[in-house]
Amino acid sequence: MLSDPFHQRLIDLLPKEDLLVDPSDCYAYGYDNSRKVFPPQAVVFARDTEQISRVVALCNEFSIPLIPRGRGTGTAGGSLPERGGVVLSLERMRRIVKFDPANRVLVVEPGVLNQEAQDAVRPSGFFWPPDPSSSAYCSIGGNLATGAAGPHAVKYGTTRDHVLGLTAVTGAGKIIHAGCYTTKGVVGYDLTRLLIGSEGTLAVIAEATLKLTPEPAARGGITAHFRDSEACAAAIAAIMAQPYVPSALEFMDRAALELVRRHYADLVPEATQALLMIEVDGSPGEVEAAGEAIARVCCNEGLLQIRIEADSRALWAARKALSPLLRDVAPKKINEDVVVPVSRLPELLRGLEALSGRYGLANVNFGHAGNGNIHVNWLVDPDDADQMRRAQACLDEMFDLVLGLNGTLSGEHGVGSEKRAYVPREIDAATLALMKDVKRVFDPNNILNPGKLFP
Repeated sequence: MLSDPFHQRLIDLLPKEDLLVDPSDCYAYGYDNSRKVFPPQAVVFARDTEQISRVVALCNEFSIPLIPRGRGTGTAGGSLPERGGVVLSLERMRRIVKFDPANRVLVVEPGVLNQEAQDAVRPSGFFWPPDPSSSAYCSIGGNLATGAAGPHAVKYGTTRDHVLGLTAVTGAGKIIHAGCYTTKGVVGYDLTRLLIGSEGTLAVIAEATLKLTPEPAARGGITAHFRDSEACAAAIAAIMAQPYVPSALEFMDRAALELVRRHYADLVPEATQALLMIEVDGSPGEVEAAGEAIARVCCNEGLLQIRIEADSRALWAARKALSPLLRDVAPKKINEDVVVPVSRLPELLRGLEALSGRYGLANVNFGHAGNGNIHVNWLVDPDDADQMRRAQACLDEMFDLVLGLNGTLSGEHGVGSEKRAYVPREIDAATLALMKDVKRVFDPNNILNPGKLFP
């Protein structure tokens, strides 16, 4: 429960329409796409940077947990108010502050949706490369907090590569400015890249200066159909070993394709047991040359057919729908987004198949193959105690498998609360201690999203 003095100060600080305290109203801000629920005691709707600063300072004074929140589309439990306190919703900070095409810059508040940013710059021939499958619903602030990416990261990089600067509020309520307005700048420490991916544990992002990319003149689509995941993984490694970089390289395994066929009849042939969706972009000449080179290296013994797609929108729609479709099958599935070097993908997929058989768990794999980033879905029922025991042992082995292949526990979903117990397997004790020291500098009373990232 919030103390009466704090509660009264919060009421005095905010307009009535920017504060929720009724438990029934607050409930919707107690869960995210991890499907776990921790209702907060209050919800504050931020309107501007100064208001964020005042709310943070008040929570700091009373040592009240404050959990920054975008649109709640994250899957790792990063915006769950596990310790109660106040959720700081940034959904009403929706201004596009500035669009500067001459300098290829877009300045936005954190509540702007990813798709809104794309729509604002597309008529001028630009785009912002981070494009998670939830782009129509997720916010720029959430993208920055988790370091989100998407299919085009294979060529264009992740969120960190497309942010020039930030305005943020530390855990002590101080307004700071990180980065600069130009693409070159080496004055001081790079706090921009530090804050991106920090999941609201260091500071609340209040404004972002985004670096835009020109839209390519042409795009081409290729689908490569394989008899098994092994042959498909070998083709992925071959594609990434030649000079042409695809703008997207997406993988779907047999179980993912079965789900697609169930909802999109006749979209993928029955014989196809693994599929690559490949996009190339650039000038028309570059698209043609890249398409030919990539198609050539896909030709291994397991290739069933390769198609140049004049219109692959239906297939991309099916790929984007996979995660929601899996939620229909298993509403509380375990969804991991592990990453391994591309050359180790065959070993990862073999290992996942072995784990599925050993523990008797249904498994669906798909994802951003060009980065070695595979979304591993274990279709479990949390009400089945024996199944959950097996799932926990399976996860334990899966993370050891990933790290043994020189991989990492998360590529774009973040750590949140779902993966924090495994962090010491990837990060050594001395490095973790330094990270905790950094946290204390930004957030001396540990009020910002406490308990996340670290075990």
